[in-house]
Order: sequence, then structure tokens, then C-alpha cells
Amino acid sequence: MKTIAQRIAEELAISENQVEVAINLLDEGATVPFIARYRKEVTNGLDDTQLRTLEERLRYLRELDERRDSILNTIREQEKLSPELETAITQADTKSRLEDLYLPYKPKRRSKAKAAIEAGLEPLALDLLQNPTLDPDEAAAAYINTEKGIEDSKQALEGTRYILMEKFSEDAGLLEELREYLWENASLSSKVAKNKEDKGAKFADYFDFDELLKKVPSHRALAMFRGREKRILRLSLPVLNQDKTEDIAPNYCEARIAAHFNLEDQGRPADPWLLETVHLAWRTKIRLHLDAQLITRVREKAEDEAIKVFASNLHDLLLAAPAGLRTTIGLDPGLRTGIKVAVIDKTGKVLDTVTLYPHPPKKQWRQSINKLLELARQYEVELISIGNGTGSRETERLVADLMKQNPDLQLSRLVISEAGASVYSASELAAEEFPDLDVSLRGAISIARRLQDPLAELVKIEPKSIGVGQYQHDVNKNHLAHSLDAVVEDCVNAVGVDVNSASVSLLSHVSGLNARLARNIVAFRDEHGIFMNRNILKEVSHLGEKSFEQAAGFLRIMNGDNPLDASAVHPEAYPLVERIVANTDKPIKTLIGNTEFLRNIKPEDYTDDSFGVPTITDIFRELEKPGRDPRPEFKTPAFKEGVETLEDLEAEMVLEGVVTNVANFGAFVDIGVHHDGLVHISAMSENYVKDPREVVKAGDMVKVKVLEVDLKRRRIALSMRLEEKMHEGSGAPTKKKEVSRKRPRKGKKQISIPAARTGADKSERHQQQEPGFTSAMAEAFANARKDI
Repeated sequence: MKTIAQRIAEELAISENQVEVAINLLDEGATVPFIARYRKEVTNGLDDTQLRTLEERLRYLRELDERRDSILNTIREQEKLSPELETAITQADTKSRLEDLYLPYKPKRRSKAKAAIEAGLEPLALDLLQNPTLDPDEAAAAYINTEKGIEDSKQALEGTRYILMEKFSEDAGLLEELREYLWENASLSSKVAKNKEDKGAKFADYFDFDELLKKVPSHRALAMFRGREKRILRLSLPVLNQDKTEDIAPNYCEARIAAHFNLEDQGRPADPWLLETVHLAWRTKIRLHLDAQLITRVREKAEDEAIKVFASNLHDLLLAAPAGLRTTIGLDPGLRTGIKVAVIDKTGKVLDTVTLYPHPPKKQWRQSINKLLELARQYEVELISIGNGTGSRETERLVADLMKQNPDLQLSRLVISEAGASVYSASELAAEEFPDLDVSLRGAISIARRLQDPLAELVKIEPKSIGVGQYQHDVNKNHLAHSLDAVVEDCVNAVGVDVNSASVSLLSHVSGLNARLARNIVAFRDEHGIFMNRNILKEVSHLGEKSFEQAAGFLRIMNGDNPLDASAVHPEAYPLVERIVANTDKPIKTLIGNTEFLRNIKPEDYTDDSFGVPTITDIFRELEKPGRDPRPEFKTPAFKEGVETLEDLEAEMVLEGVVTNVANFGAFVDIGVHHDGLVHISAMSENYVKDPREVVKAGDMVKVKVLEVDLKRRRIALSMRLEEKMHEGSGAPTKKKEVSRKRPRKGKKQISIPAARTGADKSERHQQQEPGFTSAMAEAFANARKDI
């Protein structure tokens, strides 16, 4: 049997030694960011993506081994562990295979099969299975036993059938074969529940829908599962024939079950009874069991993809361009309840708060502009950050009037996502930070700060509340939390943290730290003043050598005792830098930033047992530009004046917007009308796009064309393909030909996509049907036996 390290090495296409050293580092408490950044020589250059995958697979395989040991011990205690079974369990490489093997030995509630065995009917079951020439009624007569509740042959055969049905349904090899057949050939089919058409209108696309099971995209699978949970949809897993009129799974699978146990209709006395037992075993036990497993498999696959989408979007959002150290006004829009205003200085400190009422019923438009003007002049404001909630466009128009009337202010305005701001406002963290402020005003502060530094502010909010997921409420909560926490950790450490200004929330995500150590760092800073060098961190309560090793390289100290403390150079490498400084005869301060000089130094000249070329190359890169920020340059988009609601939109409008969310089927774009529009994957480029993230990411500014506005369902179809050809002389755009994603079926609800995707989607049609099987049972059995 392969070791965990061998299996992971094969899966990731890396060496076994790389896996082993990475596992050792993780087991010793090293974090992924630390290993990826500061242990490149040890792992031979594994990056953070590879390490995250390795960490996830390590967890799965260790859970698999724990389950394997538990199963072996249970069967061993039952004294039923044969060498063959032990070998099969030891070699099982998936949880489903392991559970299949365990099924016959798994403690279960008292079943009819168990009762029949206790009544002494097991020999009869084995006799009939092995010798179909026996007459069932005659053979059963010998097992009549009134003391054990067997009153006649009919009861004896009924109990015998339960025994065989359980035997058929617990054969691991057979279950694996049937499960894979269904996975390759079955469809995920949904039908609307009786009289639920109106209540479930949002699921109308799935009222009569089917798609090959293994091909169903994550978002469609999760949509159907949600519809089922709301009792709007009924789901099934048929294997449809070419005409999609018949489920051929029973014929095929019952034939395979019969063939597996050497059963066929040869005219022998027991043949009809045995084949009927096969039929009942399939219908009442095996199919239900396999359907449940396959639904779980599809759900897990869909959830994994949805979590991947969420993680990718969160990563892009956290690493969005920061506006930087600029005094900012944050506006939390509202109509009747007013606009909440917060002014924060360059460091995020709150300077002033107020509530304005420019809209009905108070209509204090002029007074509101005057108050904003007063705040802007008093605090020398540079930016105005506007939340994109209800009233955002009206609020933006207020700010536009302010800027138009006072151009000397040189203000810039930006509408940003306020997702999660209300969650933060009502949180314990916000209450601790602003105990004397109203909850609504805390939201305005968050909106201002997330413009200055999205990462520093968004880490205060539980990731799932930020709203960049795809069916995030339908996925495994623990898996989602683990994945998103990893993203936050990677982003925080990629940017680095100023230890003298960072909040507890931000510090708690630094490699090697946790909430307790973060609070201790802030408490130490409050009591003793700012940190002047990294070594002082060792004086913080409970921050030991291991935590210091993991965290130090990601904590920045600006204008401290040692200029290296403002960089990503780890303290363990300071002696190496000192050696370089000594050899170059240049003071460290003149060496830092001297790109031309640094690029002429050969890393190979300074390698030793502790530091190789990769780490030394990283050090030189840091010396060129200490503490470089990997985030892009800050830019501001501009929404089109006069386009504020869905009713203002017209086909062919070209607008500027901000990507708010990216899903597998396309990207959602905020164009300033309170409802995000969808750019379908087919409308993102003139070329084929496999993954929307190849084109855009959350936070990107894009130009889009309005294709269609559905006022009833509040949906906007957008395109990034701006150069659409027009019909000659008509002045109207050429419409794309719409094609069905699946074969037309009379009376069926169709999901349509633009023709540009049809070539890529052909493989998703249901073309993989099992040939050679008809609805006739005898022919099905015969063909199955031939295949075996």
C-alpha cells in the first residue's frame, strides 16, 4: 500500500521528498505562508497553492486512515476479518470504497433479513442461490417452524428473499460497478412539484430539466438542490434512452446484478423467483442507496467548486487596490433614514460623524451639501467613499453636486460594495472599537476605511458575510470556513502588516499569531509605545520563539531602528544581509533601493547551508523595494450620469462598472442601478473563455454593453463584447442566435445561451448511453452476461 506522501506526490506531480518535508513542517506548526516564503530550499520551491492543496489532501487521507483503522478494529472484534477482506480494506483509496466494504459488517438496526437469519432461513437462501433447479415452494416447506414464526412456505420464502436482497445490496464490487455506471450515464433530472409553479417561479428553468450527472456545473446542481430543499423540485437520476422517453437503468442494472450472481432465466424452477428478488433488491435497496451516494457525490463536487469560486473572489477582493493614506469621508446611504457620514484621517482614526437628510421626507439637499463642504474643508478631505446600498445613486448625485459647485476641493468619489458593513456594525468587535457610536454610524466608518485599505477593514468581517460567493449558503459550512480562512491568511501575509498600526483583527491573521497573541501585541503597544524593532516582539506575553519565527517576516516596522524591519526579509537572514553589506562596502541604507547595484550581485556568491539561491534572490528583490505591496494601483470608475435605476437602462448602452462577483458562468457587474448585471461567460470575449477569471476578477473596472433588461425579474444582461456588428441600414445590433443547451423536448422549459458557446457545450449533451440494451428483461440479462 502506498504511503500518504507517495499518494500526494503522485497527485501533485512533485517528489515524495518534497511532500515529506512539507508534512513535517506543517506538523511542527509552520504555516503555509511561512513555508512558501521562507523555506523554499527545504521544499524545493513549493508555492502557496501547491502547499494548500497538499495540506487539504493530507487532512483527507489522514481521516481516511483513521476510518480504515476503526473499520478494521470493528470487523476484527466481530471475528470476521479474513486476509482477503483485510487486504481489500487496506487498499481502499476512497471513503466510498471503504464504506462499501464495511457495509455487510456495519452494526445496524434489527432488519427483516437479520430476523430471517435468526429464524434459520440462511441455508435456504444459499441453496436457492446456488442451485436454481430447486423448487422454491418445496425447498421452503422444510423450513416451516411455527415456534420461530415461520407458519408456511410463503413466509419462509419471504424471509429468504430479505436475506438475498441484503446480500445483493452489500456486495462491494457490485456496488462499485453499478455506481460508476450510473455516474457515467445517469442524468440529474428535475421536475416541478405539484402546484408549486407559482411559488417556485425563481426555479422555472428547472421545472422540467435534465443534464448528464457528471457534467452538471456547480451552480446548476446547487440551484436544483436548493429547489428540492424548498420542496419546489423533485430530483431523480434516470439513465435516459436516446429519445429521452425511458429510464433504462433498471434493465441494465438488474441484468448486471443477476449476472454478478450467475442468475438467468433458463427455465429452472427457481429462476423467476430469483430474478424477482433481483428486481426488488434493485428497486427497494440498491437504487436508493446508490442514488443517495451519487447525489452526495454531485453535491460535494458542486460545493467544492462553489467554495473555490468564493475563495477566488475573496482573494481578489481582499487584494483590491487601496486608496492609501488619504483623509476620507464615508457615506452609508439611506433615503428616509438619512445618510450616515463619518470622516476618518489618513490612519483610519474617526474625526467626525453626522447624519444628513437630503431626501424626502425632510428634503434638506442644500443643508446636506453645505455640511459636507464644511467637513471637507475642515479636515482637508481627499476622497469620498459611498456605499452601494439603497439610495447610493441619489447619494452620489449629492456628492456630484458638491464637487461641481466646489471644484477647488479636488475631491474624488467612489461607490464601493458595502457587503458585510452592517454585520461589522453590529458585531462585538465594532462595539469594542466604537462603544459610544450608533450602530449605523459604524457602518459609515467601515465604508470609508475599506476604501483606504480593503484588506485591513474586510478582515474584521466574517468572510462569508462579504457576499462574493456562489450559493455560499448551500455548501458545507466547515469546509467553507476553512477555505476562506486560508485565503485571508494568504492575503494578509502576502501584503504584510504594520505592527504599529494594525488592528487585532488584522494581526490575528498573521502567520504564527492568533487572536490572543494579537490582543497581547496591541496591549503591549498601548502600554509601551510603538515597536522600534522586531526583537521587542519577543517581550510580548506568550509570544514564544516559534510564534516569532512564523510571524516576524510578515510584521513591518516603519522608520524603526533597523531598515530591514520594514521589509519582508526575515530576521533569521539579517546575518546574511550583513555579510552582503560587508562585502559590498555599502551601508545598508544606501544598498536598499539601489536596483542597478543589487542586480549585479550574484546570489550564488552568498549561498551556504542555510540559504540557497531562491531565498537570496528574494532578499535582493526585497532590498530593491522593501515591503513592496502586491496590490494594484488605485483607480476610480465613473458611473454614467442619469442612469440610476433599471428603468433608465436601454439596450446598446455602453457603461462603466465594477465587477462585484465572478461565478463559473460569468461575472456580475455593478453599473450603478442598484442591481448587478450579468455578463455571461459567452459574452466576455470574442474568443472562447473556459474560466471567467481568465478575463476579470472581483474589483476590476470594465466597460459593458447592455443587451437586455428584464424589469419583471429585475435582471440585466450585459456584454463585454462591445464591437457588435449592426444590421445594415437598421441601426440595430445583430442579435446572437440562441441555441438550447439541451435537446428540445415538447413542453419543456429551455435554458438558452449564445451561439458562441455551442461548440464548447456539445460535450454536455446526453450522448453517453449504454448501447445494446432493450426494455425486454430477457435480452437485457443476456447482454449483461455477454459483457461479463
